[in-house]
Amino acid sequence: MTFTALLLLCLPCLSLVSGNYNSPPSVPRHYNTHKMPYVTTKDGTEIYYKDWGNPAGQPVVFSHGWPLNSDNWENQMFFLGSEGYRVIAHDRRGHGRSSQPWTGNDMDTYADDLLVLFEHLDIKNVTMVGHSTGGGEVARFLGRHGTSRVSKAVLVSSVPPIMVQSASNPEGLPISVFDNFREEMRKNRAQFFLDVPTGPFFGFNRPNATVSQGLIDSWWQQGMQAGFINSYECIKAFSETNFTADLQSLDIPVLVVHGTDDQIVPIVDSAYIAIKLLKHGTLKVYQDAPHAIPNILVDRLNQDLLEFIKS
Repeated sequence: MTFTALLLLCLPCLSLVSGNYNSPPSVPRHYNTHKMPYVTTKDGTEIYYKDWGNPAGQPVVFSHGWPLNSDNWENQMFFLGSEGYRVIAHDRRGHGRSSQPWTGNDMDTYADDLLVLFEHLDIKNVTMVGHSTGGGEVARFLGRHGTSRVSKAVLVSSVPPIMVQSASNPEGLPISVFDNFREEMRKNRAQFFLDVPTGPFFGFNRPNATVSQGLIDSWWQQGMQAGFINSYECIKAFSETNFTADLQSLDIPVLVVHGTDDQIVPIVDSAYIAIKLLKHGTLKVYQDAPHAIPNILVDRLNQDLLEFIKS
């Protein structure tokens, strides 16, 4: 090998050592510097969020159910994002990729955390969409912080006005149901978080149900990402919080979507009562639908959301 050839081979190595070299074409700069988006609340809790779609589009903000996270809304976020909307979803404190504080696992704090995200993103003319516990979060947010940034709301298979049975709510579920949730968590959370999606959540315990192992696994994975105390105390938050006054205070259009075969939040004690408390409510009943409408009836819910937002 000649000296010239040897020198040509060594030049790249020499340039690396000296630091004087031109790097090869790289991926766009924002990919190199991108970090997962978080917002920090007043007590230092870090809330993870997704912000997809058209940055200039009308915002749609999603609140997830227990004990899941923002991943459970991906079908709806992808659909509405593809329609030109800005779609945003967060992991509630103690859930998903958000930090796991020991305190603040209650509806008032959930609503306050969400306000921090609204203010951080400075979003207005928002349509809020909540599923199950997330519907309670939406109702409490609007009742606690008003509707100045929000134009519409959607409650899907949601817990309001109140789940637990009492003298004033005779159709509610006995407190023993929720005590059993807590006991099953203490005994074996991993197994309990398999039993729920395998059985009533998706309606897979019904005869002739088409069971999806993928949905079961996804539910389990999301549930196990949540902090133990956070998912444990959230049971009290979603079952015992009374959202009656929140619903009565709303001065915006609210779409209520619920299935008649919801085994988690029975329609009789939720949507059928909630619609009577709303000034501008519309009820869509999905015959024989389970609790997991965003996962089981994806196309139908997507179209109903789009129609409502456009109306």
